[in-house]
Amino acid sequence: MSVAYVDTSALVAIAFDEPGGEGLATELGGYERLVSSNLLEAEMLATFLREGRGDEFQEYLSRFTWILPNRPLRAELRQVGRHGYLKGADLWHLACALFLVRKPGDLTFVTLDVNQHGVAKKLGFSLTAMPR
Repeated sequence: MSVAYVDTSALVAIAFDEPGGEGLATELGGYERLVSSNLLEAEMLATFLREGRGDEFQEYLSRFTWILPNRPLRAELRQVGRHGYLKGADLWHLACALFLVRKPGDLTFVTLDVNQHGVAKKLGFSLTAMPR
């Protein structure tokens, strides 16, 4: 089964027709399963509210399965942190992706954030989108 973890930067690019967004939308259509931390929902809502688009964000989340860790992710957070500094939300997304799989190479991590992309690469995730 092809599975992609999608970071907010990628979904925002799709929703707001940012550079690379159209290609990402096509690419994500090829995955059997899209996953993310439910932090994605809050980040999307905040972006849509800021842009005056209200609840339109919900249509972009319909294909997602949420990763809801049942334990603290200290080990995963530290593992990510060993590969470079990230803002808290970016760190959390990568930790949740690590929580989901035994081997990072078994999951495609989709992001347009340059720093997060670099750390995801160092962790061994499969990557698709090149950062902006």
